[in-house]
Amino acid sequence: MNREVLLDNSIFELGKAFDSKLFADWISKLEPSYYIVPDALEQCEETMHNFIDFTETYTDLPGLKIGVVQGKTYNELADCYKFMVDCADYIAISFDYSYYQMTGKGNSKLERMMTGRQRLVSTLIDDNIWCWNKPVHLLGCSLPQEFKLYTRQHVRNIRSLDTSNPIMAGIKGMRYAGDLGLNHKPTGLLADNLDIELTDDQRTLIDYNIKSFKQIING
Repeated sequence: MNREVLLDNSIFELGKAFDSKLFADWISKLEPSYYIVPDALEQCEETMHNFIDFTETYTDLPGLKIGVVQGKTYNELADCYKFMVDCADYIAISFDYSYYQMTGKGNSKLERMMTGRQRLVSTLIDDNIWCWNKPVHLLGCSLPQEFKLYTRQHVRNIRSLDTSNPIMAGIKGMRYAGDLGLNHKPTGLLADNLDIELTDDQRTLIDYNIKSFKQIING
């Protein structure tokens, strides 16, 4: 259908990246626009090693390569980011690094995740590490109002994000406060709710939440 398709490696659901050989087989079958190279949660060196190993082993896969930034400290995250600038076609930054709990502001874990990623992006820009010519994908979402900042600050190369937040919120009966988003994150994974029969109320909430989410990300 001429859509852009990003193929993830399921690390968030599995705790580790999907088996590399099987993943490469599915990349070949599905022919996505982009695929996320297998990474390792919060492991900078392992992630960079995995990236080199996977891309040198599978040289003829369709689609462009997304490299995920991983690390436990700012220096590790910055080093991994710089590596991906040099090696990947697209860079992904996650929503749930433990690092955010030390650098983010807020009374809740979700607020610290939200402000932590905002601060990471801002610090990479301030330190002249941010590469404006390399597209960025944001992995996941703690609170949807996070994305207002990137629009206000014209971080123009953040061009995509993936989250089931407005859908899961609707399934759980949670309504966005317009473009103010939510104060809580809906529990559960969309992957575990693909076969449910939605009620009319759930459909109405999902539709409203998606519209509100678009207002948030479009400014």
